[in-house]
Amino acid sequence: VYNYSMQRLQAYQFELMPHGQQQRKMRRFAGACRFVFNKALAWQKEQYASDPTIRFSYTVLANLLPLWKQDPNLAWLKESPSQALQQTLKDLERAYINFFSQRANFPRFKKKGQSDSYRYPQGCKLDQRNSRIFLPKLGWMRYRNSREVLGEVKNVTVTHSCAKWFVSIQTEREVEPSLPPATTAIGIDVGVVRFATMSDGSHIEPINSFKKHQERLARYQRRMSRKVKFSNNWQKAKTKIQRIHRAIAHARKDYLHKITTTISQNHALVCIEDLQVRNMSRSSKGNSEEHGKMVKQKSGLNRAILDQGWGEFRRQLEYKMTWRGGILLALPPHNTSRTCPCCSHVSKDNRKTQAKFECVECGYENNADLVGAINILERGHRLLACGELGQSDHSVKQEPAEVTQALAA
Repeated sequence: VYNYSMQRLQAYQFELMPHGQQQRKMRRFAGACRFVFNKALAWQKEQYASDPTIRFSYTVLANLLPLWKQDPNLAWLKESPSQALQQTLKDLERAYINFFSQRANFPRFKKKGQSDSYRYPQGCKLDQRNSRIFLPKLGWMRYRNSREVLGEVKNVTVTHSCAKWFVSIQTEREVEPSLPPATTAIGIDVGVVRFATMSDGSHIEPINSFKKHQERLARYQRRMSRKVKFSNNWQKAKTKIQRIHRAIAHARKDYLHKITTTISQNHALVCIEDLQVRNMSRSSKGNSEEHGKMVKQKSGLNRAILDQGWGEFRRQLEYKMTWRGGILLALPPHNTSRTCPCCSHVSKDNRKTQAKFECVECGYENNADLVGAINILERGHRLLACGELGQSDHSVKQEPAEVTQALAA
């Protein structure tokens, strides 16, 4: 019996239905946030060029913001919500932190039409009964209410995409931790031909949402290339391309949500490979001095890898297993498909082809992806048995002892 509760952060996204004046204001707000981000980034670069020891300081830039508003040429910044502009500086601070932590590249200047958005940290009101939301300096606005929003509203993000406006509402609420609905464990090996192969012998076929729309997307891209850049017809063609990309992304995410929900409901322990997707999908083009090898083949493989959405698959599994009280283990992928599950012999000759596994030591034969899933599950059991779940391992979700005891039963 649990006598404590946990905080759950959850986001809900809806399509907004603003009228003409509200749309014009939102475009101005998004443009003001983009301008502040670029101006702050340029100022920080100048400071760093004069003194390389200077680090990014949100407080310094936040104090500069009122001075920028006093400039007669920048008086239009006063029309935008002050907190939204401050949140833009927070985003720049986070970008610098990710860069110095080697999690992302150096911050780049924002362009108009790319990720136009801004965020309200407070001051928003939600009226679910009448399907409307109150946004500062915009007033009440209707939205397409498709599901109930649970919890206290913490912040609201407004985004423009494909000629439509969307609102993302992040909430916080207390929930009671629960035991997983099942007591089984499973290992999962992800791939391109088979999206996911389970250690119990079942597998999930890939959706390949980008591959299905690739020819249609290329046709619309050719049409846009024949238009005069930034003309009205060019903007219309660009919107059509964005809609195709959005349909591809939504189909992939919906498919992954269905898969991860089923897995988290049917298993208490899920073991996956700790794959570095960015490294796996890196281009082999090379440079002018050292040319790459099999560039076209590697480009096709990279496209197929990114089409699967392995990173999103892991992200969804992490929080869904946590919500249902399960455990997710991300284990090293080395030699998972080259190790014999019967005699533990490791050799690259064991994998005859991409799909066939045949141990050169004992003659064991099976599908290579299935062998990988079995070995991943075995490594997960070994890790649990040795009690090596470290608090510093971000890929391991810690749960109460009752879960581990149920798995061992």
